[in-house]
Amino acid sequence: MQITPSTMQPAAASHRHQTERPSPVSAEGRSADAERSLHGTERATDRDAQLTRELQRLQARDREVRSHEMAHLAAAGNYATSGASFTYSRGPDGKLYAVAGEVGIDISQVPGDPQATLEKAATIRRAALAPSNPSAQDRQVAAQAARMAMEAHAELQRAGYSDQQTRDYREVEQFTDEEEPQQRLSTHA
Repeated sequence: MQITPSTMQPAAASHRHQTERPSPVSAEGRSADAERSLHGTERATDRDAQLTRELQRLQARDREVRSHEMAHLAAAGNYATSGASFTYSRGPDGKLYAVAGEVGIDISQVPGDPQATLEKAATIRRAALAPSNPSAQDRQVAAQAARMAMEAHAELQRAGYSDQQTRDYREVEQFTDEEEPQQRLSTHA
């Protein structure tokens, strides 16, 4: 039900006017109510700006993570054991944004075929280092591929193959690392 001025009791109208007091005026000529409103608007604007920055940060991270994992997938070829999987964070808009991801990759040797193992190691290394900014775990996988290539190369040399015949070894031998191998290529925040 809507109340209009004609339905108000005169006493109530009189009482309402008596309880209202004029707000003090600031040096800039604004009333205290206007000052409170202005500060509330500033806080709301600051909060909106903060939420916008957070949303933009999450959107950029989502693009970066998805691009990173797609680079792994594209380079891994048949050695990818899974598609990209993501860890999500809910943004201020209620949507989910990828903040980390991983791609499974087969890092096992090719049984009984050191040349195929050498070629596989080269592909794994390329997949691990495919993104423009490989993670620490990506570098660990690349190191595992380098060790796998060295073992395959040694086996080929024992079998009488020359370095020229083991062409993929030169590419893989450029990167070695002593960290433990991992079987996932990933990005983490």
